[in-house]
Amino acid sequence: MHPAPRAQQGFTLIELSIVLVIIGLIVGGVLVGQDLIRAAAVRAQISQIEKYNTAVNTFYGKFGALPGDIPAALVTEFGFTATPVRAGTKGHGDGNGELDGFGPGGVDPYSWGESGETFFFWEDLSANSSLIDGTFNSAVDGVDTNCSTLAACSVYMPPAKVGSSNSIYVYSGYAEGCCAAVTGIGPNFFGLSVISSIGGDNVDYGGTPSAPGLTVAQAFSIDKKMDDGMPTTGNVLAQYLGGGGGTPSWSPNAASPSSSTCFDTTSHQYSVAQNNGNGVNCALSFQFQ
Repeated sequence: MHPAPRAQQGFTLIELSIVLVIIGLIVGGVLVGQDLIRAAAVRAQISQIEKYNTAVNTFYGKFGALPGDIPAALVTEFGFTATPVRAGTKGHGDGNGELDGFGPGGVDPYSWGESGETFFFWEDLSANSSLIDGTFNSAVDGVDTNCSTLAACSVYMPPAKVGSSNSIYVYSGYAEGCCAAVTGIGPNFFGLSVISSIGGDNVDYGGTPSAPGLTVAQAFSIDKKMDDGMPTTGNVLAQYLGGGGGTPSWSPNAASPSSSTCFDTTSHQYSVAQNNGNGVNCALSFQFQ
């Protein structure tokens, strides 16, 4: 007699269903986790800007001037760090209400690039008043500055909470075509972008040459939560210091949205529908409040 054949072993439909459900839950959990991480980064970035705005207002209320722009006489009166020296001329703590870095007409008013008040700003908020975390007092009078990586820039200005090698810097001025003629004079902004190198001692060219470091989705989310969700209006603008000379530029844009644009110039909407908003095409500026 031949032995009876063994029954074929396999998964039942119920077992297969359970496995598929488990796989679906794992994938869904990963996707939800990624969304939560992205949302947390946006919230942290908004909180950072809001804290800096509060610190600026507190500084002004206590010392009677903007950090960085505070006149030399008050620096001495309040016992602030005297180096670099506040000479009281443009970009040296002149008390004019602007954070002067690169002077009008392409004149660098100070011997180290990012120059004068835009570096003094972070020193005054940190080392001189302890209103923000960190100590940003590494600028040296008469020494050119190369700040083209996050590590190099982090001794002069804070890294952005959103990550991706972004920094927070300050400047004064409007973007061309935005709100006023380009004069080199305008309201004060926090800039959020990646600091870029344009060769050598890059910030010695004036301003803080930078490049987009935010995805379109991140920029839109931050703008929508803090302002009007529009890239070219309100207090949050899709602009940055795009090169030497300290003149703000709009983030990449075109008449029609594409995978390489931050926003389109027809409807003035962020290009969130392109590539799921994942293109790293945006930088933002936040007008002081």
